[in-house]
Amino acid sequence: ALETLKMFEKKDSRVKSAAATNLSFLYYLGNELEQATNYADLAVNSDRYNPAALTNKGNTVFANGDCEKAAEFYKEALRNDSLCTEALYNLGLAYKKLNRIDEALDCFLKLHAILPNSAQVLYQLASMY
Repeated sequence: ALETLKMFEKKDSRVKSAAATNLSFLYYLGNELEQATNYADLAVNSDRYNPAALTNKGNTVFANGDCEKAAEFYKEALRNDSLCTEALYNLGLAYKKLNRIDEALDCFLKLHAILPNSAQVLYQLASMY
């Protein structure tokens, strides 16, 4: 999968961004944070309006301990796609980590309206209450 996605790096910016987003996510899952960050940067630089790329970039920044900056990437992803549930969930986690409980609660309540049966969202709501 990695080799196939790497072939798309040479394509136009949207295809490159999508491939780099997927590569970033795969490296992130494999706990290869440096590679995940490199591909997240490539994805965002190729298409700044790609909410998945912005969310992945936020994830790599969050994993490196900068929750404030991660929150900015998640908010930018939401400005590009207000229904990006991954960005909204991760924004809630970033706010929770920053002890901005009211803002975190707002994120999870919005998610609960979109995904009323999500165990992860219900868990976050319960843990904050």
